[in-house]
Amino acid sequence: MAHVNLVSPVGRVMARVTAWLRNGGRRAEAPASLRVTAPDEPRPSAAVPAAYMPLFTYLDRRYASTVVLTFEQIEALLGFPPPSPAFADAEWWTGSPGGNDRHTAAWTAAKRTAAPRLSARIVAFERVP
Repeated sequence: MAHVNLVSPVGRVMARVTAWLRNGGRRAEAPASLRVTAPDEPRPSAAVPAAYMPLFTYLDRRYASTVVLTFEQIEALLGFPPPSPAFADAEWWTGSPGGNDRHTAAWTAAKRTAAPRLSARIVAFERVP
């Protein structure tokens, strides 16, 4: 084989191909800093009702400080339409978790507050600092 300068781009490629062939065509193990792993499963700090877990998971995995969702998007996440008070009463969104307001655990466990705009049919979920 002709001499190849291992400092040149072609030489570096040739060195990689040669190492790959010596390894039997298998990839070398990726360094730990480059490995891609699945995100950890969300661990709600409050008891999120199972029906509202998809909304919690969605909000918990968003990096944006504000997530704005339409009522239709929330319905698509949940798989069912929110109860009628959600469309008419802002208190349904801003109430504290506990008692009849267990649904609020979906965003409070994701460390967010809900700010509904009922006339626009949207809810802004803002991250709590």
